[in-house]
Amino acid sequence: MGIATAGAGRSGEARPQGPHGALELPSVSVTGYNLEVRDEDGFVGDKASRGAFVAHLDALRRHLREQSADPLQGDTAEISKRDLDALLKDGDPHEAALVLSAIERFAQSLAFVIRRFVRLKSWAKVERVVIGGGFRDSRVGELAIGRAGIILSTEGHGIDLVPVSHHPDEAGLVGSAHLAPKWIFEAFDSLVAVDVGGSNIRAGIVELRQDKAPDLSKARVSSSELWRHADEDTSRDKAIARLGDMLKDQIRQAKKDGLRVAPFIGIGCPGLIEPDGAIDRGAQNLPGNWESSRFNLVERVREMVPMIGDHETLVTMHNDAVIQGLSEMPAMQDVEHWAVLTIGTGLGNATYRNRAKPQREGKAGKTGKREGKGETGKKARKD
Repeated sequence: MGIATAGAGRSGEARPQGPHGALELPSVSVTGYNLEVRDEDGFVGDKASRGAFVAHLDALRRHLREQSADPLQGDTAEISKRDLDALLKDGDPHEAALVLSAIERFAQSLAFVIRRFVRLKSWAKVERVVIGGGFRDSRVGELAIGRAGIILSTEGHGIDLVPVSHHPDEAGLVGSAHLAPKWIFEAFDSLVAVDVGGSNIRAGIVELRQDKAPDLSKARVSSSELWRHADEDTSRDKAIARLGDMLKDQIRQAKKDGLRVAPFIGIGCPGLIEPDGAIDRGAQNLPGNWESSRFNLVERVREMVPMIGDHETLVTMHNDAVIQGLSEMPAMQDVEHWAVLTIGTGLGNATYRNRAKPQREGKAGKTGKREGKGETGKKARKD
C-alpha cells in the first residue's frame, strides 16, 4: 500500500516546494484526496460515478426488454438528467418506477463506496459528506443522495450526506476563494477561477461579497463560460489555448461589470497535484497527456495571463474535488471532520479537518446552517 504525499514526485524524488495541492490551507486542513481504493472489480469509486447510474438503469432495461416490457426508448446513455427528472414527475407509473429502481441501486452503490472509504484513516472520523458533481444537479441525484443517507443511517453509521448547496458548476469555481492569500481580500472584490473536469472546462469570475458575509458564504459566480471538450476531438494544447481565451474574456467582462479583479487565478484540476503544479496521476479523462513531466498547467496559465490589471498574476492549483468541497466550508463549521464526493465522469473525493472547534447547535446536520500530512492519492488494495 503506497501513499503519495506532498513533496514527493512520480518516482519518489523530491520536488520543488510550492503552494499547489497544499494540505494546510488558511482555514482548514486537507487530510486526504484523490484516494484510489480498489477491490476485485477495480476502482471502488467507479461504482458511484455517473456511468454507474447509467449502467444500473441499462441493466434494468435489458431485463425488461427480455419480457418486452421496457417503457423507454433509445440508448440509455443518451437519456439526459432532465429527461429522467421528467419521467419521475410526469411519466406513467411504469416509467417512474423504472427510474426509481435505478436510483435505489445507485444509492446502494454509493452507500457501499462510503462504507469502504470510512475504513481509511482519513475518513475514519468523517461526520458529514457533501455530495457534488454534475449528477447532483438533478432530482434523480438528490433522491439517490437522500436514499444513500438513509441506508447508512439505518446501518448505524453516524454520517450525514448533504448535496452541495451551490450549483455544482459554480461550486468548482467558488471554492477557489478559499485558496487565495489574505491580502487578496483587502484590496479586491473578485477573483478568477477555473474548473477543469473530465467532460467540461469552465472559467469564471467569483464575486467575494465580503460585505455580506466575511466567511465567504455569500460568494457567488458573477460570470462564467463553459466549454464541453468531451464533445470535440481536441488536443491538450488546443484545450489550453481555448482556456486562455476564456480567461481573457472573463477578465474583460469583470472589468465591464465594475469589479476589482484580484491578480489571482485559482484552478481545480483532476488528479494528484504536486507542489510545483505538476499533475502526478488522475488526469486520464482530459484531452491529451496532462501528466507529462514536460507539461505544467500553472506555468501555461501564467504565460497566457501574466498580468491582471497592474499586477503579476498569482496562480494556485488544487484537486478539483478539494476545491468543490471548499465551497461548502462556511456551512461545515458545526463539525470537525468532513468530506466531499463529486459524482461525475469519475468519483472525486477529499476529506478535511477544521482548525476551529465545531460551533455545534444540536446534532450534526440539524443546525440549519446550510444557507499534517494527509492521505493523497493513496492506493488501497482489496481486502
